Amino acid sequence: MNSHENPKDVGVLAMEIYFPNQYVDQSDLEEFDGVSKGKYTIGLGQHKMGFCNDREDIHSLCLTVVQRLLEKNKLDYKQIGRLEVGTETIIDKSKSVKSVLMQLFEPSQNTDIVGIDTTNACYGGTSIQCYLSALDACFKRHSEKDGRPDVSLDDFDYFCFHAPYCKLVQKSFARLCVNDYVFHLKSGSENADSKYPDLVPFKHLELEETYFNRELEQAAVKCSKAAFEAKTLPSLMLASMVGNMYTPSLYGGLVSLLVNTTAESLLGKRIGMFSYGSGLASTMFSLHVSKDQEKIEKLLALINDVPSRLEARSAVSAVDFTAILKAKEDAYNKAPYQPVDALDTLTPGTYYLLEIDSKYRRSYARRP
Repeated sequence: MNSHENPKDVGVLAMEIYFPNQYVDQSDLEEFDGVSKGKYTIGLGQHKMGFCNDREDIHSLCLTVVQRLLEKNKLDYKQIGRLEVGTETIIDKSKSVKSVLMQLFEPSQNTDIVGIDTTNACYGGTSIQCYLSALDACFKRHSEKDGRPDVSLDDFDYFCFHAPYCKLVQKSFARLCVNDYVFHLKSGSENADSKYPDLVPFKHLELEETYFNRELEQAAVKCSKAAFEAKTLPSLMLASMVGNMYTPSLYGGLVSLLVNTTAESLLGKRIGMFSYGSGLASTMFSLHVSKDQEKIEKLLALINDVPSRLEARSAVSAVDFTAILKAKEDAYNKAPYQPVDALDTLTPGTYYLLEIDSKYRRSYARRP
């Protein structure tokens, strides 16, 4: 076997996502923060922001989502041989989140599970020039690795991005159109100007000269609007309703895309995926959707409750939201500590922090 040959038929068979059951409305937060109306809702494209009170942390979030994933798929814990955790959040510096998750496997006596935490700033820093330059480089290299230097944006049916905020995603999609235009110009394509007429005035510029060109950015957003709304906007549901999820941001985008798309329209399609993190840790790859409709419908059935779960959340005023965060700040690094927020803010089946003992050991329970 060629050592450089990619394995076949390796992919996503099931997904699960968890988000807190409380949110603060961004219009309310704009007024409370004393910022201009629309700064969060229009400027960032953010409508609601989910948050945790003192009953939840990175451990409880992961316990909840792993338990639900296995329960929904009726998987035996003995079937699991590898468990990887991607996070930028560390609350127990003596052990990994994966070590905490192993308590789920104790009843099955399956303790032979490979894997550990992969820790990076979410694959999601937000320095704009770094993000866009990484996007440029990844798009170029992805095309090269695909074995087709002529790959264009038209080859992707959908595109998901790491989403610090929704407006950056729209600008990033527009940036791919700029890349597409520059490539077609350099390859001598005769239809480059007709495909992107709004970009013609900027055809003399190199990509490296355009990161802070406001006029080009506006032109690119304009000419890519229809394609953005078809290929990427459906992936921003969770980003706009929950906020920046950091490490799971890209896959939250994938979940959003899937729940807003029918199985029939997904069959055989290609989904571009771009993830970015501090230190220029960036990746672009493609997902090719199976043509087996039964498999796709099974995958979609596992996450079709996401919109209803979003709607069922409880709104918290900006005043109470700020007070909750202040209380969490005051309780930081306290031991022993007994959480004070009510359990009825959590949905059934959610894991929560029970206590932190005098040695900083955290214990968790699950709400019936």
